[in-house]
Amino acid sequence: MAGYQPKKRKMTAEINVVPYIDVMLVLLIIFMVTSPFVTQGVDVELPKTSTAKPVSDLAGDTDASFIIVEIDREGNLGVSVNDEEVTRGLSLQDVIVRIKAELSLKPDSPVAVGGDAATPYAEVVLVLDELSRAGIPKVGLLTEIKE
Repeated sequence: MAGYQPKKRKMTAEINVVPYIDVMLVLLIIFMVTSPFVTQGVDVELPKTSTAKPVSDLAGDTDASFIIVEIDREGNLGVSVNDEEVTRGLSLQDVIVRIKAELSLKPDSPVAVGGDAATPYAEVVLVLDELSRAGIPKVGLLTEIKE
């Protein structure tokens, strides 16, 4: 006699991922709702310039001299070429003449303008704008002291 034998089922273990998906969607919604409140900003009125251009590569040619225009906290200007001693107390026109003289010798030389941390931003932008108006190419901002 053939007796009734129940089918043997193989046990399988599966992870139910639906609750995890629900938790992730709730977290996503919470982050999306709270993120606009986390961002902070400062209202800044930037100075206007008429000849602003995007930053270009200031590395240039290795034979070219690097001209640095420095502005201290009182607004006094200084010029340095290839890490020589800075000539201080120059007017803006003297700086432009000195840079044009250096560029006549080495035309591929980039010019960088750097300011003291206490220098007003408007002073730096004014010097950048005047150098650009004078027809001096490759004018950029000095962001780090060269070592």
